[in-house]
Amino acid sequence: MIAAIVVGILAVCGAIALAVYMDGNRHGEERDLARAYAAGFVEKQATVEVVLDGESASGSGAEAGEEATPDGVTASSEALPVAEGNARSVAAVVNYAEGPDNGPALVLVHGQGMQWEDYARALPDLAARYHVFAVDCFGHGESSHDEALYSCQAIGEALKAFAAQEVGGPYLVSGHSSGGIIAAWLAANDAENVTGCMLEDPPFFRVTPAEMQQEPGCFVWKDGFEVSHAFLQQDDVADLAVYYAQHSYLFGLFGGLQPKVAEWTAQERAANPDAHLTLAWVPHDWVRGLYFYDDFDVRFGETFYDGTWFDGVDQADLLSRIACPVVYLKAKTNYGEDGLLYAANSDEDAARVQDLVANCETVVIESGHDVHYEHADAFAGALDQVAAQVG
Repeated sequence: MIAAIVVGILAVCGAIALAVYMDGNRHGEERDLARAYAAGFVEKQATVEVVLDGESASGSGAEAGEEATPDGVTASSEALPVAEGNARSVAAVVNYAEGPDNGPALVLVHGQGMQWEDYARALPDLAARYHVFAVDCFGHGESSHDEALYSCQAIGEALKAFAAQEVGGPYLVSGHSSGGIIAAWLAANDAENVTGCMLEDPPFFRVTPAEMQQEPGCFVWKDGFEVSHAFLQQDDVADLAVYYAQHSYLFGLFGGLQPKVAEWTAQERAANPDAHLTLAWVPHDWVRGLYFYDDFDVRFGETFYDGTWFDGVDQADLLSRIACPVVYLKAKTNYGEDGLLYAANSDEDAARVQDLVANCETVVIESGHDVHYEHADAFAGALDQVAAQVG
C-alpha cells in the first residue's frame, strides 16, 4: 500500500513538473512581455526620412497602428524625392517600445533575428531608473522591411534621426550583437548626444564574410549565414524556421534529435504561421533563435553573407572615434570540439576593441550570447556602470 502511494505521488509530481516545463517553453516569453507592459511600456512607431548615401536623415512620429502601417500590415518604406545628386531618400518606419520617463534616456538596439521584445526580461528593472526606447531594426518586427535599408550605415542614420526626434536630447545607447555595432556607430557619429555606450557581445572583427570564415571558423557563419543563404537559393521549403531546423549546425549536434525537432517545427509553423515559434517538448533556449523568425526578413541576413551590411564602415576607424564612456560586455569565449569559435568573436578580437576605444572597460561574463536574456541583472548592472561614468 505504502509503495503504491509513493508511486502515485511520484507520478503526480512528475506530471506537474512536465506541465510546468511545457508551459514555460510555450508561454515564458509571453509572461516576460506582459511584465514589461505592466511596467509601463507602450509600443509606438515613428517615420524617419533616410537618405541612403548617409548624408542626412530626419523624421516625424506616430502612434503604433496609425498611418505609418495601414491595416496592420508589415511596415515598408516609401521613396521620396531628394534635391541633390543621385541619392535616394526613403521614409522608413521605426517601430519601438517606450517606457516611463524615470531617468536618463536609454536606446536599446537588438541583435539579428530578434526585435525589441527580446529585451522584455530586462525591461521592468530598467524602467525603474531609465527612460527606455527599445527599437526594432529594419527587416525585423514592425519596422520597415526594405532591402535598401539593410546596412549599418542606413540603420545608424535612421536611429540617429529617431533619437533626435523621439528622444530629443542626450541618451545612453546599448546594442546587442550586430546591434552593438550599430550602438558603436551611434556613439561615433552622434557624439554630441550619446553620453555613454554599452557594447553587448558585438562581433567586432568577426563579422565580415572573410573574418567569419578565417580559421578556426565561426559558429554564426556555419549555423546562421550559410543556412540562410542556402534557404534563399531553393524553393522547396518556404518557411525559414523549418529550413533552419532541417539544416542547422546547432541542431545537428543533437544527434538523432534533429529530424524530430525539424518535424515539430514544421508542424508548429503550419498550425500557427503568424505566431512566434515555441515547441512544447523542446527546451525554449534551444530554439529561441527562431522565436521571432515570423517577423524577420531573411534578406537582412544575406547582407552579412555577401558583406554589404558593412559598406562604407571601417570597424577600427569606427571604434577609434568613440569618445564617450564604454562598457564592453563580452560573453566568455568558447570553442567547440571541432575547433569552431562558439562566440561572437575571439579574445584577440576583443582585445582590439579594448585597445581602440579610448574610454573602455571590458567585462567578461560566463554567459551565452544573449546576456540581457540569460543574466538580466548583470546586464542592468553593466548599464548602470556606464551611466555612473556620465558626468
